[in-house]
Amino acid sequence: MSIRDWPEGERPREKLLAQGPTALSDAELLAIVLRVGVAGRSAVDLARDVLGAFGGLRALLEARQQEVCAQRGLGLATFVQLQAAQEMSRRHLASHLERGQALNSPARVRTFLSAQLRHLDHEAFAALFLDAQHRVIRFEVLFRGTLDSASVYPREVAKRALALGAGALILCHNHPSGVAEPSDADRRITDRLKEALGLFDIRVLDHFVVGDAEVVSFAERGWV
Repeated sequence: MSIRDWPEGERPREKLLAQGPTALSDAELLAIVLRVGVAGRSAVDLARDVLGAFGGLRALLEARQQEVCAQRGLGLATFVQLQAAQEMSRRHLASHLERGQALNSPARVRTFLSAQLRHLDHEAFAALFLDAQHRVIRFEVLFRGTLDSASVYPREVAKRALALGAGALILCHNHPSGVAEPSDADRRITDRLKEALGLFDIRVLDHFVVGDAEVVSFAERGWV
């Protein structure tokens, strides 16, 4: 049966308009992007098949172009739409941390950093630069590494902080393994950065480690 023949309250688009996007399942949301199904399968059926093949919505969104386009019923247009949707989401989160805004929501910072780093398949070390009143100046990825390590140079971090006129910063990096638990090396580099930046009266407020389903805060553990 085509989705057009479903009761109106069960059609994904109509359901979204009537109840809001949170009322929809992952398959129903994906079906709206797909728009049409394939022979013998509605868009919702196809969406369920795709999510089953990839193991869930997140795995689909993080899949490479070749993997998406190889799936029955999908193609380059679908891949482009999914990538665009992700980027819009990241930019939406970034808009809540625009230049000049004071940091008044730790949860929002956590969500923003997770959105920026969680999907990466390599380790990246970044910083959220703040002024003396803890207002946002800029977020930047400073170093990129391999799957299990990144070289972090305190001198370069200090140099960038001074160039931006930062009075404080929040450090963050991801663990591509998915495990957010900080390593001894993570703690050592944090101490080195605190010491180096302290010479210029620049405070390290926190260091977040972004994992698959968790974001660990050094400040919450009393390590900063």
